[in-house]
Amino acid sequence: MQREEVRVDKTLKEVGFGAQERAVFAQKPFETRGRLHPEPDSPTRTPFQRDRDRIIHSTAFRRLKHKTQVFVYHEGDHFRTRLTHTIEVSQIARALARALRLDEDLAECLALAHDLGHTPFGHEGEDVLHECMAAFEGFDHNAQSLRVVTSLEHRYAEFDGLNLAWETLEGLVKHNGPLVDPQGHPLGKFAGSQLPYAIRTYQQRHDLALDTWPSAEAQAAAIADDIAYDAHDLDDGLRAGLFAIEDMREVPYLADILSEVDTKYPGLEEGRRIHEIVRRSITRMVEDVITEALKRLKEVDPRSVEDVRNAGRCLVSFSPEMAAAERQVKTFLFARVYRHEDVLAVRRQVARVVRELFGAFMARPQDMPRPWNVGLESLSQPALARRVCDYIAGMTDRYAIDEHRRLFDDTPDLG
Repeated sequence: MQREEVRVDKTLKEVGFGAQERAVFAQKPFETRGRLHPEPDSPTRTPFQRDRDRIIHSTAFRRLKHKTQVFVYHEGDHFRTRLTHTIEVSQIARALARALRLDEDLAECLALAHDLGHTPFGHEGEDVLHECMAAFEGFDHNAQSLRVVTSLEHRYAEFDGLNLAWETLEGLVKHNGPLVDPQGHPLGKFAGSQLPYAIRTYQQRHDLALDTWPSAEAQAAAIADDIAYDAHDLDDGLRAGLFAIEDMREVPYLADILSEVDTKYPGLEEGRRIHEIVRRSITRMVEDVITEALKRLKEVDPRSVEDVRNAGRCLVSFSPEMAAAERQVKTFLFARVYRHEDVLAVRRQVARVVRELFGAFMARPQDMPRPWNVGLESLSQPALARRVCDYIAGMTDRYAIDEHRRLFDDTPDLG
């Protein structure tokens, strides 16, 4: 039987896909500034749908399944990993984008990509790699995400990286705001120093307008990350027994939610009680962001995505009251979860794993597998350090332990 040829007569752009669904200040999917390496448009997907698909199919995305959020991989199947956290962030980002009539695909895309540069063992791995790279311009997980999608993914015949659209790269790098002032001086945590290596070197090839705010879609993805972090680290901390439900009464915001749940459902079993607290926190924060964003958008009245970039302030954010409450939640989590002795004890062990792997591969880079050990003779010391850093940063928790066990006789027993 002869196979019937299926073809698309008109592209999505030609039929005006989604044109009527977005606000005037939203990113228009077909008004992208393009890709570093030009490619033909897809007849069936917008540029940001295409970027989302490339991210999901990347090696770095798959590795998120076995990268730590707070608890290392052996501690239980129900704690968050980087992958489950990423999926939760993308759901919240899409909800915000839908409510604000933004491009949902771009918001989702940025949420899915935001942790691609994270190391094994969560922030402890990042801190140790930054320490190891101190003489070689340091390490930053956000900059590493850019490096992953522009260089380290080797999937396509015509270019390294994923060749994502300009707006996706912009949002990935600037999701927390401008990185430099109009004169090019670094801002925020980079003030008085220089931008991370990966961002600085890529900027020389492809100008990402680092002195402006990103799109509203990127701002939605950034605040979605905070909302997911707060709610789900409370969930995991409770289920791990690091603190009790009643301890949350120390935080007025959480105490109010807890009283609301207990009033409506007296005597509720603990598992359901925890879930009610977590979901209500997410709902309150999401609704607050929507209300505050609509207020700020009305004040600024942006008529295009460029107006959003040049607004001089974040437009998708918590209200001042919720921002204060959210800071209290984070303070509670730092004291009760991130700085809990049980968590710190494991962090000290995994810190040694990362530190010793870096030292071993710097001393004997030929011990790295292919393709990481190819062409070593041509590398300067900084280039070698960056390659070792890239290799370790891409490891999952389990692979890092296995590599340490291959090279050392005293690998920590995390079980």
